Amino acid sequence: MIGLGTDLETATCSRAGCRSDAIWRLDWRNPRIHTGDRFKTWLACDLHVDYLREFLATRDFPLTVAPLSAETDQA
Repeated sequence: MIGLGTDLETATCSRAGCRSDAIWRLDWRNPRIHTGDRFKTWLACDLHVDYLREFLATRDFPLTVAPLSAETDQA
């Protein structure tokens, strides 16, 4: 997850043990415990974006995947 005060342009992948630069963001929520307006964000490198997407999709968590730069370009 993104920590408070994290610089998104230098953030690392959320996959355990990975220290690669993140280039993807995965916004997701667990509908059993999160209301419709509360999402969590994981970051991913190219190597782990599919793994993290599948991890969340297997659990039927609503999610969106977008380039991390799209978020930073809008800010």
